[in-house]
Amino acid sequence: MDLDNGQIVQLYEKMLLIRRFEEQSGRLYMQGKIHGFLHLYIGEEAIAVGAISSLRDDDYIITHYRDHGHALARGVHPNLIMAELMGKVTGTSGGKGGSMHIFDVSKGFMGGHAIVGGQMPLAAGLALAIKYRNEDRAVLCVFGDGAVNEGSFHETLNLASLWKLPIVFLLENNLYGMGTHIERTRAGGKDIYLAADAYKIPAAQIDGMDVVAVRDSFSEALERVRAGEGPVFLEAMTYRFVGHSLQDPQEYRESDEIDQWRIRDPIDTFREAALVDGLIDDGQITRIGERVDAAVSEAIAFAEQSDEPGPEALFENVYG
Repeated sequence: MDLDNGQIVQLYEKMLLIRRFEEQSGRLYMQGKIHGFLHLYIGEEAIAVGAISSLRDDDYIITHYRDHGHALARGVHPNLIMAELMGKVTGTSGGKGGSMHIFDVSKGFMGGHAIVGGQMPLAAGLALAIKYRNEDRAVLCVFGDGAVNEGSFHETLNLASLWKLPIVFLLENNLYGMGTHIERTRAGGKDIYLAADAYKIPAAQIDGMDVVAVRDSFSEALERVRAGEGPVFLEAMTYRFVGHSLQDPQEYRESDEIDQWRIRDPIDTFREAALVDGLIDDGQITRIGERVDAAVSEAIAFAEQSDEPGPEALFENVYG
């Protein structure tokens, strides 16, 4: 790997933070401390960390409802995210949005959006504003394979290409839209990146289980976007190790399929490769784990000690 020790530590620690945060979020959900839907990012960590590590601080990110991992990779504080999951007033959306609506404008993190494909026209709007103001910025628009059958997907790709908008479209293809395999919902099959050709958008399919591959491919895409050459489309092939949400019994896939994908766990494979190459040592691995566990424990304690929104909050942030 063409990375130094500092880069290895940063990438590994971010991925591990997402994994441990999500594991504890699942536990809290089962304890009844988190309500509503909870969509975990376990297994897909390499995509968020690899892509977002290449962004600048003034770039925008907009994503779908499986958004905790993207927010953590962007540097949104774990305390604020956990508080939002628990519906507390100290959360990123004041406890009103929950799991699917993490926001932090100070980080250029423009949400978490629960409507499938709903973030895509908004990404075009952000990118159009950048171009109108002649700013040197870019937009990362993340979406899942379920969104590609929405009209907003096609409409946004069309306008982004026509107007040469500075967007990287990043598709997280985990093969299942809720409980239905992509080959049962899309006539073109799982190679969705080919659809971008209809809009004259350069596209590639990448290994979403390899954080370095994601980072390298995304960096190349950003160079084109920043040069004013228009959008790029990346399809990251990945797999979620858990259900669509914690209410998903996963009866639509076999345990053997999950086991085969777990062999390629993006965190384990990255750690082992770095150890073999001598780019990190066991002591650093241990210390990273300790830091991550402390951060997640702090986030839980912060959220549990925070207040719930009062009745007056019903009338705040309401526009008529």
